[in-house]
Amino acid sequence: MQTIAEKLGAYASSLKYEDLPAEVVHKAKCLILDTVGCAFGGYESEPSKIARDMAATITSSKPATILCSGQKTSADLAAFANDVMIRYLDFNDGYITHGSGHPSDSIAALLSAAELAQGSGRELIVGTVIAYEVFCRICDAWDNKKVGVDHATIGAIASVSGAARLYGLTQDQIVEAINLTVAGNVALNQTRVGRISKWKACGYANANRNALFAVELAARGMTGPPQVFEGRDGFFSVVSRGPFELPPFGGNGRPFGIMHAHIKQFPLGNFSQTVVNAALEARALVGDVRNIEAVHIRTTQNGLSIMADSPEKWRPPNRETADHSIPFTAGVALLYGTIDLKYFDERYLNDEELLGIISRIKCSASEEANRRSTEMNLCELDVVTRSGERKSIRVEYHRGHWRNPMSDAEMETKFRSLVAGMLSKARVDALVEQLWKLEDLREVAKLIQMTKL
Repeated sequence: MQTIAEKLGAYASSLKYEDLPAEVVHKAKCLILDTVGCAFGGYESEPSKIARDMAATITSSKPATILCSGQKTSADLAAFANDVMIRYLDFNDGYITHGSGHPSDSIAALLSAAELAQGSGRELIVGTVIAYEVFCRICDAWDNKKVGVDHATIGAIASVSGAARLYGLTQDQIVEAINLTVAGNVALNQTRVGRISKWKACGYANANRNALFAVELAARGMTGPPQVFEGRDGFFSVVSRGPFELPPFGGNGRPFGIMHAHIKQFPLGNFSQTVVNAALEARALVGDVRNIEAVHIRTTQNGLSIMADSPEKWRPPNRETADHSIPFTAGVALLYGTIDLKYFDERYLNDEELLGIISRIKCSASEEANRRSTEMNLCELDVVTRSGERKSIRVEYHRGHWRNPMSDAEMETKFRSLVAGMLSKARVDALVEQLWKLEDLREVAKLIQMTKL
């Protein structure tokens, strides 16, 4: 029987651009557009500056380029720096079934791999679909957070599968790259609970760095443990705490996982998207939010375990904790009627009026939300005013969910808002046009060059 790594390697080596339905190609382009926009948005962050500073210490005979800055460094550090930018605002995509995470982080590794391999836009699209398929199918089979494992662990497997394909590795070499990556890359979910550190933006970036290192090793003949999932001390025994079977991969009439990835309307954790939608609707019904006596949010236990798990989520000490807090983001939506990046600045973290509203928010798990958690992130929100009036809101699918998708125009508006002031309008227009016509691009390196500030 094939091992899990062999199944992944066979899929990654065999998928062709011609196998992809038009809607899958379009979704891949939407997500690449969104991801590049998020990189611009996170460019000035402190973790991004640290990553670029480290990358600047390395020169390479096979250099790759960092987005926006145009710096040259090794492929693994370029992927690391690029993904720190992409991830920082918590504005890039999400996927939630049994497991959950942000598969678009893998695009950072794929851009570096495509640049080094002189790959085309079509090849980048195929690599993206492969990475998403691997990420999504593992999430479909395994609840990583249940055993305290960060989604970056899954992301490393996704990234190495797509990057190895872009590098032109053989099927056997792809299997070895996967074996090497799984053996050496397990990340802890402690990164995303309690008081959250700057590493939140770096966990998957580090997985990308390790994935590209494994690809380079496999290309030179390095082998990894052949039973890395199934062996006595393998992934199933030590990490996942039990075996799982991957659902069928997309293609030949079967759906692709990328089609069920969602795009974020707000720069917040996955589990806050419906909560903020509900809070905004409630605000419109209540009128003066200062009359709110109590707010009760009911959503999934998974969401609460990450984003309402500790006192720090009711009084966040930093941006990283605030954008991963259901109470804080709901409070911002109720008080200000919008979510803007400025509301994560220190002065808002210590704003007594905002903290007063947040203190009235209670969160609990809903049986229905838990039961339907692989389909949606259901939020039911009740607001009680000082006069005793009650308003109830229910949101099943936030704007950007695959059942409530953003239009291309909305995608462009989000992109332009993230790039605003960093490139001229003419350059933004050209970049947007190229991203929508990615399948016509001869070399991905040109796309990366177009982002240089």
